Amino acid sequence: MPAGNPRGRKINHIFPFLLIALIFAAIIWQKYEQSRRQTTIPQIMKQAVEKSAVLFFVEDGTHLGKESRKIGHCAETTDCLKDVLAELLNGAISDLDDAIPPGTIINSLKIEKETAFIDLSHHFKEELPEGSSAEMLAVYSIVNTACTNFPEIKKVKLDIEGNRNVVLGHLDLSLPLEPDYGLERKPVSGHGDN
Repeated sequence: MPAGNPRGRKINHIFPFLLIALIFAAIIWQKYEQSRRQTTIPQIMKQAVEKSAVLFFVEDGTHLGKESRKIGHCAETTDCLKDVLAELLNGAISDLDDAIPPGTIINSLKIEKETAFIDLSHHFKEELPEGSSAEMLAVYSIVNTACTNFPEIKKVKLDIEGNRNVVLGHLDLSLPLEPDYGLERKPVSGHGDN
């Protein structure tokens, strides 16, 4: 009985095991790649879908306060501004108070150069509480919100029902307005009085 080549037999026995190990390694690698792609795609899509906006509402009846809000993804600045202002018109969800009179809607909105032109419904003027403070807070909640969220917007021109020369009780809206961040409550100093 001839003794066969023991080395050849070992190779013949090892080869199928190596082949099976390579197949399992390929399957495991493929599963790993798929799971990696599945976890990263939703995160990328979520970032593209949501954006944070800063809205200005009334704080303590005398100042503007900020509230952060998530808005949907939008491609054009005009569409994004419409979405942000729609959230402002929806009102505060924190303990801040609404600055915009109820019933106010945006009739039209356009951006030219560095100015946003916003035409509001008659409710803005008719339902606005009397007094210069209420007027300032309502107007600058819109102006500050637009300019804070869109640095390319430097001024906001507010019209009422197409009227470009609106004067509220104390505030002239006939010219575009720049933001006024002085209407925000200043943080209390951390230094005690000695």
